[in-house]
Amino acid sequence: MPFANMKVPAGTLSAEQKKHAVDAITDLYVEFYGEQARPNVMVLVDEVVDGGWGIGGNVLTKAMLDGH
Repeated sequence: MPFANMKVPAGTLSAEQKKHAVDAITDLYVEFYGEQARPNVMVLVDEVVDGGWGIGGNVLTKAMLDGH
C-alpha cells in the first residue's frame, strides 16, 4: 500500500487545503504506479503542535511561518 505522511504545523492548513494535499499526493502515486494504486493510497496529514519541531537548531512556530 503506498503511504505518505505529511507533517505540518498545527492550524496552518484549512480542511480544504488538507483535502487538496491528499488528492495531489494520491494523484502523484497514481502517476508512478497506475490507476490500480488509487484505492490503496494512504495519506496521513499529521499536525504537529506549535513549537513541536525545530529546524537548524531553532524551534519552529506558527508565528515564524506567518512572518511575525
